[in-house]
Amino acid sequence: MHKLLTVVLGSTLLLASCGSGSVQKDDSLQGKKAQLDSLKTQQDKLTKQIATLQAEVDKADPSAAVVEKAKLVALTALAPTAFTHYIDLQGDVEAVNTSYMSPRGTGGVVREVYIKQGDHVKQGQLLVKLDDAVQRQTVASDQTQIAYAKDLYQRRKNLWDEKIGTEVDLVNAKNQVDQAEAKLKIDQEQLDFTNVYADIPGTINSLTLKVGESFAPGSQALQIVNTDNLKVVVQVPEIYQERIKVGTPVKIAFPGLNGKTIIGTVHIAGQVISTANRAFQVEIHIPNSSDIRANQVAVVKLQDYTASNVLTIPINTVESDETGKYVMLGVNEKGRIIAHKKTITIGQTYADKVEVTGGLQPGDQLITDGYQGLYEGQLITTQ
Repeated sequence: MHKLLTVVLGSTLLLASCGSGSVQKDDSLQGKKAQLDSLKTQQDKLTKQIATLQAEVDKADPSAAVVEKAKLVALTALAPTAFTHYIDLQGDVEAVNTSYMSPRGTGGVVREVYIKQGDHVKQGQLLVKLDDAVQRQTVASDQTQIAYAKDLYQRRKNLWDEKIGTEVDLVNAKNQVDQAEAKLKIDQEQLDFTNVYADIPGTINSLTLKVGESFAPGSQALQIVNTDNLKVVVQVPEIYQERIKVGTPVKIAFPGLNGKTIIGTVHIAGQVISTANRAFQVEIHIPNSSDIRANQVAVVKLQDYTASNVLTIPINTVESDETGKYVMLGVNEKGRIIAHKKTITIGQTYADKVEVTGGLQPGDQLITDGYQGLYEGQLITTQ
């Protein structure tokens, strides 16, 4: 019988070698990959034939049977658990309220700077004073003109009260007073334009102004950032637009802050896809924290799928062959534990776990270590 086994195996190997030799050799990468897949398939078939023939030989000649050595493996009993899938992206921390301060009116030359970078300021606080010599002179002239107009009006009124003069003269004098006061109001506003006030409370984040320099409207030389209200801004690729909506749960971690994690939800999901990066903007408001700074990097995990009471397995235990995905299980057969190949279907994958949607049941003994090279029916042990 052993001679018969030897002849059969030799014939099988000869046929396999002849079959492979009949194929024209392809030294390209794709050709080598194809050859490797072919050899692996042949190896699987030979392994199964060897196991079958060995079983037949042992049955026919028990005295010559070779005691099979069990392979050491690790088994894990499968149990339902929760599974969550996230989309991992990188975002930036931004202040909800940010303001670039610049002068009202036409601007002017800086005469005083009352703050420095890093200072915390209140809303309405005076930050910068511009040159106001011309405006003050104009206001002084207006005040003189008002005094003259009021004196003239009073004289006209006194005459009118004594029935002297005309009503037209009185009305004209009153109009001169009104016009002078209106001009003073406008010029006083122009004078106030030389003062630059904080329009929001916050911290002076950038300040490049110097005395003697020109400070014009639209300048970005002075920025205030209110860090009391922060948000994380993320650019989400358009392929995820159906998965990410307002209210989507989010986990946020900060690489610069070990262990700092925030749980939140999406507050704003942009409705426009950027043509520059094919993404839409998502915003997550985060609570005030002295540890978190504007422009800090944030690692964002957007939850797009979750399931309870499902079976999950380590992704490295999943193998593939010509029929699809499979894993190796430990099965008790007549008091022995043998390896059993089980075809499975999988769902979502995240990190080192994969969701199993078919093929496995709670309580199945999954081989999580030592599964490499196992074949159907091979004797295994955990000790």
